[in-house]
Amino acid sequence: MRVGLFGGSFNPAHEGHAHVAETAKRRLKLDKVIWLVSPQNPLKPAHETADLAQRLAAARALANARGMIVSDAEARIGARYTIDTVRALKARYPRVHFVWIMGADSLATFHRWRGWTQIMREVPVAVVSRPWIALKARFSPAARRFARFRRPSSQAALLPGMAPPAWVFLRGPFNFQSSTALRERQRRTKS
Repeated sequence: MRVGLFGGSFNPAHEGHAHVAETAKRRLKLDKVIWLVSPQNPLKPAHETADLAQRLAAARALANARGMIVSDAEARIGARYTIDTVRALKARYPRVHFVWIMGADSLATFHRWRGWTQIMREVPVAVVSRPWIALKARFSPAARRFARFRRPSSQAALLPGMAPPAWVFLRGPFNFQSSTALRERQRRTKS
């Protein structure tokens, strides 16, 4: 079984998230993609984060393609950090080939995540290009530190079976939706 783990706040979930998940599923030939809706991103203010149930419902409405699963696994297992989630899932499902999926916007700040180097050593990583950030992401501290482990996008379908560290940067059509822009629009309409 080849499973993508797509974590995030999904605050709010939008078509850009679906684009990242579907692109990774298709290009990596994954059986499933699990959207791991974070109870609370430690790098983001809690007062700006919508209720978990609301974010789960919004993600479920978008993750309607075949093989997409929306999960509150992090809340159920009590994981606060991605590294803990990845390790728990690998221990529980040792025969599954997991791949961490992220948008290029996450790669740009990946070095701020707790245990980011360990994440790269635990599971292969697929990064899907996002507008306005692709260049910054490719020169981010994480991309530079793991540059020699980057595989050509032509090998994307092989990534789930590769020993970590291994990662790919997947280019393709952009989806311009952004949670930050959507939240800002909501703030302006409330004012």
